[in-house]
Amino acid sequence: MYNNVASQPQTLPGAPLQPANSQPNPFGNAFQVAGSGLIRGGLHAYGERIFGSSSEYVQSNISRYFSDPQYYFQVNDQYVRNKLKVVLFPFLHRGHWTRITEPVGGRLSYKPPIFDINAPDLYIPFMAFGTYVVLAGLSLGLRGKFSPEALNWLFIKGLFGWFLQTALLKVTLFSLGSGEAPLLDIIAYAGYTFTGMCLAVLGRLIWGYSYYFLMPWTCLCMGIFLVKTMKRVLFAEARSYDSSKHHYLLLFIALVQFPLFTWLGNITVNWLI
Repeated sequence: MYNNVASQPQTLPGAPLQPANSQPNPFGNAFQVAGSGLIRGGLHAYGERIFGSSSEYVQSNISRYFSDPQYYFQVNDQYVRNKLKVVLFPFLHRGHWTRITEPVGGRLSYKPPIFDINAPDLYIPFMAFGTYVVLAGLSLGLRGKFSPEALNWLFIKGLFGWFLQTALLKVTLFSLGSGEAPLLDIIAYAGYTFTGMCLAVLGRLIWGYSYYFLMPWTCLCMGIFLVKTMKRVLFAEARSYDSSKHHYLLLFIALVQFPLFTWLGNITVNWLI
């Protein structure tokens, strides 16, 4: 006789029972894999479209108000010499004041300073600002009033004067409906103020009375330079044109240079004076 118990499947105590008619479903796994792939692909494409368009929007708006900082330092010795002549002797500049454009990537772009004398740069403003602080500290030292605190206040005074000039030009552009000029362009144009300031302070160190001639001269030259620049370069992109309003604002920019230069040229321990 045969033992029928040995032919039956053995189960351990406590083990889960499997259904007798369980069959694998290959279609369910296939549909699950295909569905998850479609969802991942769709979300990936949708995310790339959203983030791609947003990044392009951000880059376009950043480039509208800012520019590549490396652009403003593409200078050489010839450019620096010619640019100083334009800033300090603007009435001798016989060429045009408009910037040179070139097609880049299907759009018009301005040539860097090394190829265009009318392009703004940040090399001359930064060097002139540093020279102004050094000359101001030397002036205090010759009068026996030099101290690290005084030099620190002179540094702050120069930065604040640079900020005032930048704010003046920026507000003027906004009032004319052309506030989309790159901020670094405005900072560069405002920074040329210190080229004339260095000349005036240096003249005071060499011969005190020359200051009273050099200060009005540098004010006049800076006013002419800014008027020519604002009129030919920045106002060209204004959305609305009002001849009388333009002229009054240009005259205002030129007149503001006199109190600004007088304040920056007064080298004292108290930077508010």
